[in-house]
Amino acid sequence: MTTPASRTGLRADARRNRARVLAAAQEAFADEGPSVPLDEIARRAGVGAGTVYRHFPSKELLFEAVVLDRIEWLAAQAKERLEAADPGAVFFEFFDVVAEQALLNKALCDALEASTGLPFKAAAEERAEFGAAFADLLRRAQAAGAVRADVEPGDLTALLAGYLAIQRQAPPGRQLAKIIADGLRA
Repeated sequence: MTTPASRTGLRADARRNRARVLAAAQEAFADEGPSVPLDEIARRAGVGAGTVYRHFPSKELLFEAVVLDRIEWLAAQAKERLEAADPGAVFFEFFDVVAEQALLNKALCDALEASTGLPFKAAAEERAEFGAAFADLLRRAQAAGAVRADVEPGDLTALLAGYLAIQRQAPPGRQLAKIIADGLRA
């Protein structure tokens, strides 16, 4: 996967440090929310605080990089699945992966907005790349007869939003969001 870091011409060790910081930040934000100190992220990454600040001068920039990294990761994951032998199974498995990542990102975005008053909008290029790859998975699953033919790629966003709302509100132990996934089946 090509990340923004690898496109900037950083040395190999700097790219590795940046990747470690992003991974540690994702984990720290998931565990503690956006209030986690950058020093804690540096500790988790095994780097000095100066390394974190060199790559990400503010927590907001680090947060945005984490979310964009996840979007790029999802796009790469979708592309890797395009040659799978069972397009239907792969589509539904990926739908769950996207929902899981979206739950994490939505919670992080909401928390960041609440703490800073600034909404986060993912970059259009990353969103478009992810959307195109997800749409390709949908079309393959439809061609295999596993997904309803009347579902359009643009519908996936609304369906995921409903899926996430149900996941957040479902009583513990209830798999109510599966109803949405089942409704996609041909």
